[in-house]
Amino acid sequence: MSSMTIADIAVVTGANQGIGREVARQLAAAGMVVYLGARDGERGRAAARELSTVGDVRFVPLDVADQSQVDAAARTIEAEWGRLDVLVNNAGIGGTRPAVEETTADDFTEVMDINLLGAVRTTHALLPLLHKAQRPRIVNVTSGRGSFTISDDPERMESRLQGLVYPVSKAALNMLTYQYARALPGFRVNAVDPGFTATALNNHTGISTPAQSAAKVAQIALAIDGPSGRLFDSTGQVGW
Repeated sequence: MSSMTIADIAVVTGANQGIGREVARQLAAAGMVVYLGARDGERGRAAARELSTVGDVRFVPLDVADQSQVDAAARTIEAEWGRLDVLVNNAGIGGTRPAVEETTADDFTEVMDINLLGAVRTTHALLPLLHKAQRPRIVNVTSGRGSFTISDDPERMESRLQGLVYPVSKAALNMLTYQYARALPGFRVNAVDPGFTATALNNHTGISTPAQSAAKVAQIALAIDGPSGRLFDSTGQVGW
């Protein structure tokens, strides 16, 4: 895969901590102008200030569950650049994770609203700007738990885990990725499983660091050619 051109414009959601913050750092270090999206303004501004030592990182208020904030972020980027080259839909939550037999429909509401519908809101709002880019890319940060191929592999940790809400939200995000890729032939739309990462999502019990896990996300975001409508992890392309 080839590297991106200098001064591409990127948006990373959920980027004040964890993998999102590290993706923002790596993209900025590679020469992109990065809008660090976060719903917590104080933490988001602090992260952008800290990351500005490596490149051009700017905070933008972006709660993916808030349509007005999503629309305002799109207007900000339109006014300043008139285009967007890369969107990384990283924002996500784990939810309460009840046992399978104890899970109710209500348990899905917030997780689906952020993990799935948040990506829809953000993508839809930014699509007009992405259409103005020469090589538009969308990267959806997913999980191996949302992959049928990975979850069905007895060699993978995911095959030993049970749960409804989080895996279903990521499986839905995977199909969203696939359908956007089919509908947007001029785009590269892919999903990346960053692996079991030590973040707040799992109380920092993961086995890889945010920097390690963000590397594949950043690589796919930076690449201006290659496949679309595919799922990647640290090993390369994997099955849905």
